[in-house]
Amino acid sequence: MRALRTASGLLAVVLEWFTIFLMVLLTVVVIVAVLARLIGESFSWYDEVAAIMLAWITYYGSGLAALKRRHIGFDTVLLMLPGRARMAAVVVAELVVLTFFALMAWAGFRVLEVLQGSYLVSLTWVPVQFTQSVIPIGACLFILCQLLSLPDYWRATRRGVSLEHAEIEVEVDRELQKAQAAHRSGEPR
Repeated sequence: MRALRTASGLLAVVLEWFTIFLMVLLTVVVIVAVLARLIGESFSWYDEVAAIMLAWITYYGSGLAALKRRHIGFDTVLLMLPGRARMAAVVVAELVVLTFFALMAWAGFRVLEVLQGSYLVSLTWVPVQFTQSVIPIGACLFILCQLLSLPDYWRATRRGVSLEHAEIEVEVDRELQKAQAAHRSGEPR
């Protein structure tokens, strides 16, 4: 279990930094393109590259969200179910998600085969296979992240605890402690 948590933590750091890198790079590309347009120049590659970068941010960020179990869910409804029904619902939901992303990965690899020999319109030296590789890579990454986060999610759900609610409660407690400490010391809040 320790190795699983270590792998999960390492993957989270890598995904966070890679997603941040992509967001900073996209920001730079957009700013440079805007400045170029202001001086009467225009880059032919800007629109295509920005759209691709946004897709990459979405896929890698989605993997990170899966690893941290931050995708939209129905924890409140799930936790209202009795124990066995709750765990059965978790199994069904996980199987649906994993099946969807397995199919997406398979279709993504098939698409890459079809795109062999194609290049971007504006940057003719960049293979479309490279830009679209994010589809199967992102799908496989999502599966990995979902599986890495499953044991903790399973245990919490079995105990009737929402990971989201638990995090909110920790933050509320932290803020209450700050407020109480400030009140005791006479500091205005």
